[in-house]
Amino acid sequence: MYQTDQYEGMLAETVSMRGHNADVINAYVARPLGAGPFPGMVVIHHAPGWDEWYRECTRRFAHHGYVSISPNLYFRDGHGTPEDVGAKVRGAGGAPDARVLGDLEGAIAWLRSLPYVNGKVGIFGTCSGGRQAFLAGCRLKGLDAVIECWGGRVVQSKEELTPNQPVAPIDFTKDLSCPIIGIFGNEDKSPTPEQVNQHEAELKKHGKQYEFHRYDGAGHGFFYYDRPAYRQEQAVDGWKKVFAFCEKTLR
Repeated sequence: MYQTDQYEGMLAETVSMRGHNADVINAYVARPLGAGPFPGMVVIHHAPGWDEWYRECTRRFAHHGYVSISPNLYFRDGHGTPEDVGAKVRGAGGAPDARVLGDLEGAIAWLRSLPYVNGKVGIFGTCSGGRQAFLAGCRLKGLDAVIECWGGRVVQSKEELTPNQPVAPIDFTKDLSCPIIGIFGNEDKSPTPEQVNQHEAELKKHGKQYEFHRYDGAGHGFFYYDRPAYRQEQAVDGWKKVFAFCEKTLR
């Protein structure tokens, strides 16, 4: 709880880190000042790209006491505006899952190497990043919490599988290694409420620790205050749920 007389400070900057195949990529980092130790958070940008909303999101986690890193998952696809690079990646069928997992593993390692991180690391993503956060929770070691916001194509039909994305994340559910929170809008088309039901049924079946929150009057991307999809009331409540979950799992 904030007090008006408390000291507050933050450092935010672009850094280099090692990702998939030990490639050097860039990442945006924000951390609270002070000795800590603080929990870590990997912040996965969405398909529109590594954009301003994700910079603010990274700082938001730092403001709440998390050392946060948002790796540029499209680093190898060239540079330009986030919108242009994002459009190029979408046109090519999205970032390959194997490469994304390698970059996220690098980000987890980067956080764990810091003397002021408490040893606990969560992962947050929206849209394609929600899908990738769930995938990371199932495929990577060393995560303590997954925050999946409207992860589209966690549930994929055989026809939707591609060489870049060869396995539907839902098929890895049995390997999920930490608690998960899911935030969804009931008017979303990807994932649809039916797909969220399938996702939940699979988590139940394998006895995973999860909580799903579904919002009426909200569709895809309802946290994005820079887009028409924004829903103020649902977004404010969703963020409260996210931070309550983080307090429980990462402090």
